[in-house]
Amino acid sequence: MPVREGDRAALTRAFQAADVADYLDLGGAPVAAGQVPEPLIGALFSTLLGMRLPGMGTNYLKQETVLHAPARVGEVLTATVTVTRLRPDKHLVDLDTRCTGEGDRVIAEGRALVFVRDVGAAIRAVQKD
Repeated sequence: MPVREGDRAALTRAFQAADVADYLDLGGAPVAAGQVPEPLIGALFSTLLGMRLPGMGTNYLKQETVLHAPARVGEVLTATVTVTRLRPDKHLVDLDTRCTGEGDRVIAEGRALVFVRDVGAAIRAVQKD
């Protein structure tokens, strides 16, 4: 799939109490009652990067996230990644990341850097169009 600056992908998910319990069973750090653990929010971005944009073959190099508000158990969250820069010579893609809750309440914002071996070929394919 060709990757272009400005490309965007989104994922919507509501974490339930059972999801938080599963996270804690795996050794996750406890969180305040009724809140979604930060790593579960981060997992939304990871899913988007590996499955949708850029997609399969993506290697996650770096993620910076600023949490603005806690996500509530049962709240519908929308995670979005947007391509902000392509560096085909190094096979790198920079993306903005954002997670919002109900009423467009900003939960988290940040950036991601990923390595995509075929990003150069994807950009060349776009340029030929």
